[in-house]
Amino acid sequence: MQIEYIWVALAIVVLLLELWAIKSVLKSGANVNSRCMWVAVLIFVPLLGLVAWLIAGPKQLTSDGSTRS
Repeated sequence: MQIEYIWVALAIVVLLLELWAIKSVLKSGANVNSRCMWVAVLIFVPLLGLVAWLIAGPKQLTSDGSTRS
């Protein structure tokens, strides 16, 4: 496998993760300003924004009311 194909595959994976994160941000229950800020971070700082969203993004509530990451 050519080294260029590996970079293309990694770029596609990152792009798919970015699209998932943006979709997740837009579906979140956060206010509009917060969602716009997260989308801007994800677009302009892709890798760092993705890691930040995974760590600090809104948590889901489970059926018993506790938070789940």
